[in-house]
Amino acid sequence: MPVSLMKGQKVDLTKGHPGLAKLIVGLGWDVNRYDGGADFDLDAAAFLLDASGKVTNDADFVFYNNLKHASGAVEHTGDNLTGEGEGDDEVIKVDLSKVPANIEKIDFTVTIYDAETRSQNFGQVSNAYIHVLDETNGVELIRFDLGEDFSVETAIVVGELYRHNGEWKFNAIGSGFAGGLAALGRNFGVNV
Repeated sequence: MPVSLMKGQKVDLTKGHPGLAKLIVGLGWDVNRYDGGADFDLDAAAFLLDASGKVTNDADFVFYNNLKHASGAVEHTGDNLTGEGEGDDEVIKVDLSKVPANIEKIDFTVTIYDAETRSQNFGQVSNAYIHVLDETNGVELIRFDLGEDFSVETAIVVGELYRHNGEWKFNAIGSGFAGGLAALGRNFGVNV
């Protein structure tokens, strides 16, 4: 049975699952009725952050245009342009055994592509979630349902994996940003 988290909750990941290394981080959402005529393209991404909470270089930002981190620790499986269908809309694989020693956190985000031009925001999205599965057996370990707390935001930091005393933990963040991917990138030190 997975641990279901509320916003702000933190939970041990590797302490209770010795040997856990390969994770699947699935993100999903539904679009409410939308009459804008344009597709609603949400994009998941991962930022590999050092102790300062910033990327060490732009390659520490894994997204639809940089699908795999050089270390092999984080891999985006590809861009879903519509979010149609059941289950995870986008997936990011994480191999904890390959995360470089200087990386303290991996933050997972979702942004709306071209949100300003298309007049779209997270107030038009429902049933958003992130869950973490053990890749070796497909068992869901953690689930965080974001709820409907958003209105004008165009980017969300959904959750993060972080190191603490040699173990990995998960933090359910659910924090919204205006300004989309560019604002998130600047926040994490990516040159945009």
